[in-house]
Amino acid sequence: MKASASKVIVLTGASGGIGQALAKEFAKPGIFLALIARDENRLQPLLNDIRALGAEGEIAAIDIRERIGLHAYLQDLDQRHPIDIIVANAGVTAGLGPNRSRESDEDSDRQIDVNYRGVVNSVTGVTDGMQKRRQGQVVLISSLAGMRSLPDMPSYSATKAAVIAYGHSLRGWLKPFGISVTIICPGFVTTPMSARHQGAKPFEMPAERAARLIRKAIERRKAFYAFPFLLALGIRLQNMLPPVLGDLFMSGFEAEIEQDPRYKERADS
Repeated sequence: MKASASKVIVLTGASGGIGQALAKEFAKPGIFLALIARDENRLQPLLNDIRALGAEGEIAAIDIRERIGLHAYLQDLDQRHPIDIIVANAGVTAGLGPNRSRESDEDSDRQIDVNYRGVVNSVTGVTDGMQKRRQGQVVLISSLAGMRSLPDMPSYSATKAAVIAYGHSLRGWLKPFGISVTIICPGFVTTPMSARHQGAKPFEMPAERAARLIRKAIERRKAFYAFPFLLALGIRLQNMLPPVLGDLFMSGFEAEIEQDPRYKERADS
């Protein structure tokens, strides 16, 4: 495999908006992409697209919440095609209930399981091989909401903050083994997930542009990259304010999050 591909990249959440854009952004001759998501029907067209762009690859219909199955796949893949980079991108969103009631237990649990536990499952499935080879790169896709919590998305914000903390810890652990860690915090990106966010979305950008910025940060092995710059800067500055002023700043980000259609039928049944 390594004779024909110079870099092997694992991408979780590959069927989503940012995931699809990232796969196409990475796709070129010499790249092997392992595309992971739950829906095989959405992965197959993406595999065709990356092959048309000159990349090699394969798909795996796996729920990243299922650690045993995910680890088995990643370990098998690493034996066949030693993994250079894992991009832990999969994530889900939800918000408060009707009339600003509390978020449902199911929504909260799902976000914790996918956004945090799923990231941990993805990373721990590849670190053994990277440590033995003393090389590799772990990329965690968090969010600006992890830098400053959104008032209508408590569990989402908390899980993305956990991803940031996890990434900082990973960097200290893995650096002596030659493994770099990159934490990415995007702002609002035009995707089906973002379309369910009914509220202010300052500096929203197309998924293709976001993917390009993410790829460049990964290639430069940045430890931490938050964008767009002005919004990230504003968050950093307001985090220095007293809480009462910071809360006033965040009041402009109130929003209603429409239910994810992938889970709506279960909630209604």
